[in-house]
Amino acid sequence: MSEITEGLKTLKTRTGKPALVLVTGATGYIGGRLVTHLLDVGYRVRVFARQAERLRDYPWISKVEVVEGDANDVVALDKALKSVDVAYYMLHALNLMEDFVNEEKVLAEKFAAASVANKVKRIIYLGGIITAGQELSPHLASRALTGEILRKSGVPTIELRAGVVIGSGSASFEMLRNLTERLPVMTTPKWVLNKIQPIAIRDILRYLVGAAAIDKKITGAFDVAGPDLFTYAEMMQQYAEAAGLRRRIIIPIPVLTPRLSSGWVGLVTPVPFQLARRLVDSLKNDVIADNTEIRKLIPDPPSGLTSFKTAVQLALTRLKTSNVQTRWTDASVPYAPSDSLPTDPDWAGGSLYTDVRTVKTKDSAETVFARLEAIGGDHGYSTATWAWQLRGLMDRLVGGVGLRRGRRDPDHLVVGEALDFWRVEEIQRPKLLRLRAEMKMPGRAWLEWTVIPNEDAEGCTVVQRALYMPRGLWGHLYWAAVFPMHGLVFPSMAKNAAHGKR
Repeated sequence: MSEITEGLKTLKTRTGKPALVLVTGATGYIGGRLVTHLLDVGYRVRVFARQAERLRDYPWISKVEVVEGDANDVVALDKALKSVDVAYYMLHALNLMEDFVNEEKVLAEKFAAASVANKVKRIIYLGGIITAGQELSPHLASRALTGEILRKSGVPTIELRAGVVIGSGSASFEMLRNLTERLPVMTTPKWVLNKIQPIAIRDILRYLVGAAAIDKKITGAFDVAGPDLFTYAEMMQQYAEAAGLRRRIIIPIPVLTPRLSSGWVGLVTPVPFQLARRLVDSLKNDVIADNTEIRKLIPDPPSGLTSFKTAVQLALTRLKTSNVQTRWTDASVPYAPSDSLPTDPDWAGGSLYTDVRTVKTKDSAETVFARLEAIGGDHGYSTATWAWQLRGLMDRLVGGVGLRRGRRDPDHLVVGEALDFWRVEEIQRPKLLRLRAEMKMPGRAWLEWTVIPNEDAEGCTVVQRALYMPRGLWGHLYWAAVFPMHGLVFPSMAKNAAHGKR
């Protein structure tokens, strides 16, 4: 067993076999890590995913059963929940631009009904800390409603309520890290004076795994948190100390409304405006946990709960060594449809603009593909990186993700992960790399490289394709507006892939 799961019990069926557990949201930040630790303690694991293909590079994929389907599809839900003992509800619609509250309500109701129909013995749900007597943000109100729906289903439900999660790759941690590192002096909204009780990702995972073996007669909501309590401003100072930075000068001012402060967070951090707004709204109240009861049911690890400083140091170590298992960016943004690539056999047709560049090289296909796989992040995009940075800034200004999501690893990609404002859609080493755009635009776009060995000579040929499918008149006008830039950025990208930087 790992340090996270050491000493935890494993739920068994009547026949003595380990329980079958279903994990939803396995492509998400916490769900992707949870699977590893459930397998670590011996559970049989089934994963429910909208796109099974996106799971193929996860290290645990050969050890789990995968059911593909949409959580809104009752037939797919029924298939996923069949014969399941414990179901982890890790679904949310936080990234939706419109009416995410109603979408989360509908998802919870369908999941609850399907769990009852399939006689699931336990539901485990991760929500947010609810402060009694204070007005809740839409995000926290929706989290609370989801927990209530699941608990009232009749299926014994453990709702774990957490605040700010500290771990490499979490949205809350990236917001904290970037604010602190980028701004040695900052004017801040008044919510930085609210009390926060953060929790390390490893402690969240321990509680989630441990909850599966709790007596099925027990149901209810339980706060979970780490041992430290301070204001958000103090948390930034604590982060600065743990990261070896000078003490920050923080000046809270009351005139920064939630909308203004969300825009401020969206510009300074990798978190896009829509998500930043919902996270910031949830910080307007004190986030203080009462985690006494859950600690009676799930024992602390032998070393105790993880301190904030230790959690930060662990997260920074993972970032420096490129050992980040999952990131908040693993979930696709709502305005980037994942339909088939234009020109694929099942494509329905429509307007399509393309920009194709072909370059021959004496370098091997493996050498060329290594360059392609290292694109973006700190490596940039060729001699015209400044043009991509400008496009990233434009995207941030209209609420998009921009370039600040960066890369999980400096040299290697996996299907489904975020790369700046792209999503890795396909990798076939050393033949094909395809990225799907997640920047805001009136249409859909892809950037693709095919590496073809030369039959009559050494080396290979690189074929670079940019594809754009416009949506409406604005889509066509957008292509016309950016077309002059293509002559600047695309030739250098293709040449750099083929020959390396000169």
